[in-house]
Amino acid sequence: MKVVLMLALRSLYNRRLTAIMTMISIAVSVALLLGVEKIRTEAKHSFSSTISGTDLIIGARSGSVQLLLYSVFRIGNATNNISWESYQQIASQQAVEWTIPISLGDSHRGYRVLGTMTDYFNHYRYGRNHALAFRKGLPFAALHDVVLGFEVAKTLGYQLGEKVVISHGTGSTSFSKHGDQPFTVVGILEPTGTPLDRTLHVSLEAIEAIHIDWRSGSYIPGSGGKAPLSERNLEPKQITAMLVGLKSKMSAFQLQRSVNNYRQEALQAILPGVALQELWGMLGIVESTLLIISAFVVATGLFGMLTVLLTSLNERRREMAILRSIGVRPWQICLLLVLETGGLTLAGMLLAMSFLYGGLAIFMPLIESHFGLFIELSLPGVYELKLLSLVFFTGLLCGVLPGYAAYRYSLADGMTVRL
Repeated sequence: MKVVLMLALRSLYNRRLTAIMTMISIAVSVALLLGVEKIRTEAKHSFSSTISGTDLIIGARSGSVQLLLYSVFRIGNATNNISWESYQQIASQQAVEWTIPISLGDSHRGYRVLGTMTDYFNHYRYGRNHALAFRKGLPFAALHDVVLGFEVAKTLGYQLGEKVVISHGTGSTSFSKHGDQPFTVVGILEPTGTPLDRTLHVSLEAIEAIHIDWRSGSYIPGSGGKAPLSERNLEPKQITAMLVGLKSKMSAFQLQRSVNNYRQEALQAILPGVALQELWGMLGIVESTLLIISAFVVATGLFGMLTVLLTSLNERRREMAILRSIGVRPWQICLLLVLETGGLTLAGMLLAMSFLYGGLAIFMPLIESHFGLFIELSLPGVYELKLLSLVFFTGLLCGVLPGYAAYRYSLADGMTVRL
């Protein structure tokens, strides 16, 4: 066995250019397979860790996934709002420990603006119950204070004390701006790897204030009256949704049923964990498609290796005959080819790991900043090791066919009398 292994290594070294090209082909295909799996698991983890510690999300009656998307992921818009009276009534329920009202609808250079209360910074949790932390500054206190998510501040280059003008609506380009009431940056959050990084946070009163002179989406100066802001009642009339924390998890279903049967308004309460699973289930077909495509790419790489070995067999008949003449048996020649394919596959897999982790180390900041996806550099998990084992054994099997052909060649050459 040791002799055959040495022969296989020397044989690969003698054909090193072909071996290196074959190894790179396998490495690229395996790196693609592992990369897709890595992104799939990290994207799933990122989705599930966006919100934590919230027992219920309440919004206008629509679909659970739609409510989750616009209230947590800032994707899409609400079909309707919740009246402030309904919010106060639900917040006063005995089972409720805390609530976070949120108001969406405005933006700044493509980033969503979230109106909320300072309790948001105390109660909101993400990941494994991580609290929000400030990289710079403090929560908003004055009417026109704004707290930026990490990506907003980093991408737009904002610092504390700078002025920010919010646009009316959610389009990336808007000509309707609340230029008469600019905001001052008073805080910048630490990165979370969630949509919070791409959000500007202001108070609910500020959302009311900037819309005083707006009628049907148009700015009409003076239409909201002439009284100064300090003398106005800026209590919100409507909010987009609310996050709820309960004193006891056991009361979640009871309050959910109560909200879903709320008579004053058509409301809906969802459990974030259940809605996340439903959302991920809808994306399952995309996940499976990516994995199948990657598997075909790996199969193509292994098939290329098989083709190279089969086409080179005829050229190696002299080599086989010499091996037979020095006492190497046909089954050992068959084993030689299997070990060659196994060695190429193993080397390709190791090269693929270096491609993948080297690429992630280099491009991870770009992926995080452009797609908001934080990919952790961790060792391969059980599923990834199973995939690698499957690739390795498939590579070994690819050596059986040329090995059997070499076995037949060497046997025929050994039995043929050459003059």
